[in-house]
Amino acid sequence: MSFIAANFAPIMFVGLVCFLILGFPVSFSLGAAGLFFGVLGISVDLFPPIILAWLPERLIGIMANETLLAVPFFTFMGLILERSGMAEDLLDTVGQVFGPVRGGLAFAVIFVGALLAATTGVVSASVISMGLISMPIMLRYGYSRSLTSGVIAASGTLAQIIPPSLVLIVLADQIGRSVGDMYRGAFVPAFVLVALYAVWVGLLALFRPASTPALPAEARTFQEPNGHHGYRSLTILFVLSFAVSILTARHLATIQTWWTGHLVETVPTDEKIVIAACAGAFLAWLVAVISRVAHVKLLSQLAERVTFVLIPPLLLIFLVLGTIFLGVATPTEGGAMGAMGALILALARRRISFDLFKQALTVTTKLSSFVMFILIGATVFSMVFQAADGPRWVESLMQHLPGGHVGFLIVVMLMVFLLAFFLDFFELSFIVVPIIAPIAENMGIDLIWFGVLLAINMQTSFLHPPFGFALFYLRSVAPEEEYTDPVTHKKMAPVTTMQIYKGSIPFLVLQLTMVGILIAFPGLVTGSLPKHGPVDMDAAGSMTLEQLDDAGTYGSGSLYGPDADTGR
Repeated sequence: MSFIAANFAPIMFVGLVCFLILGFPVSFSLGAAGLFFGVLGISVDLFPPIILAWLPERLIGIMANETLLAVPFFTFMGLILERSGMAEDLLDTVGQVFGPVRGGLAFAVIFVGALLAATTGVVSASVISMGLISMPIMLRYGYSRSLTSGVIAASGTLAQIIPPSLVLIVLADQIGRSVGDMYRGAFVPAFVLVALYAVWVGLLALFRPASTPALPAEARTFQEPNGHHGYRSLTILFVLSFAVSILTARHLATIQTWWTGHLVETVPTDEKIVIAACAGAFLAWLVAVISRVAHVKLLSQLAERVTFVLIPPLLLIFLVLGTIFLGVATPTEGGAMGAMGALILALARRRISFDLFKQALTVTTKLSSFVMFILIGATVFSMVFQAADGPRWVESLMQHLPGGHVGFLIVVMLMVFLLAFFLDFFELSFIVVPIIAPIAENMGIDLIWFGVLLAINMQTSFLHPPFGFALFYLRSVAPEEEYTDPVTHKKMAPVTTMQIYKGSIPFLVLQLTMVGILIAFPGLVTGSLPKHGPVDMDAAGSMTLEQLDDAGTYGSGSLYGPDADTGR
């Protein structure tokens, strides 16, 4: 008994591993391990029996956590958009745009994957949609099977890091920081990762052109009566929209000063990108509407198609991220607006039915319940682990690592990477993060930067052979047997599991490279965060909620993150 009491924390951690190895669901394994070691700790007089009385209060705190309401909202939004055919339209249209370029279909998958990630935020929906739609086309025109599999799976995982991401919501809750700040911090790194994907495909197109052929002329469906494909007007429209975006970004502080009546000296990078992109998109939409309504041939068929297909998701991105970044809405409110916006878009496209609506609600309920059960189990385990001074034991281990902060980061990132072979991001967020986040904070590490690092590292859990979920999703829709292509009527070889695994490895390396880049250049995260000076607590105490909301300390959560237990 004395040995158990002296080594309770490591024994408890090993006991959790044993529960997980037995094969029980993670949520029940966490809860069972917590209760078992709670009773054991009481029996060896490590802590008093009253510890079990804390449990109901902790569970009520979870249920009262308004931050977690964003999970069902964003899930529902993504499911409605995925089932309304938006992914199919995007892949078809963007594929036509990039088709003439070597590797164009792979570039299209990356671009659409990023756009779907910013609107749906659901990995399974993105991977399955792109696998069903783009994989047959890429195989038809001679793309390498490993590249096809890898780029589809990797682009689907972008939903884990591009806001509004579910994992960022969960991480923000676990580290006790604002979801809005997590979104801001992840915004630039997410698109740097997209650029790394595109650079890799570009290198393959340059050095291995046979594996990334261009789309043949007969496969380009949008043609003008004179036989041209309409790239000239699309290029002109893009240049005009880009110019408007640059001007908006450059003078955004002046525009906000005029609009609000208060002096705005600097604007965060994420706000500039979102608002500038929406300004350019609005110009393109206006030109396309004039061209169609006034029957003036300003744009080609391709340019019109691109405009009307891309504008709705960009509008939804602004509705969600724009309102959050501007401090108009909290992430929970932004998620609610996104869910309603997705319903409106689906109704406008006449792509929604009662059965589709019911399916989306059912899947949303299942996923939200899954998250809540894991969180409840993790709370039971962490409560007992903290009562046994488990965090102090972990901190003592970490503090003796060579290399200081860098050594700590390397060990943590390596540990998370290895655990991602067996656990998904929800399980990692609820088991590992509550243990290591307080240690990082005590070492003076910025928790938003640390959270984004963890998010990108945990993203690898979807691409790890042999248990990566994105690989399983793709395997479920990839052809397992020889089939006849419906367009060319040729016999096509199946896509093997080893080809899927082989294709994921380069993108897995790119994700780890992104982790290294963020460690070397933390400004990619912290540069997007609002800079706050000292807070006058006496003045803040006399402010009303409306004044706090105007100051950005209440509505956007920019100064104070939610409490780690209650989320408030």
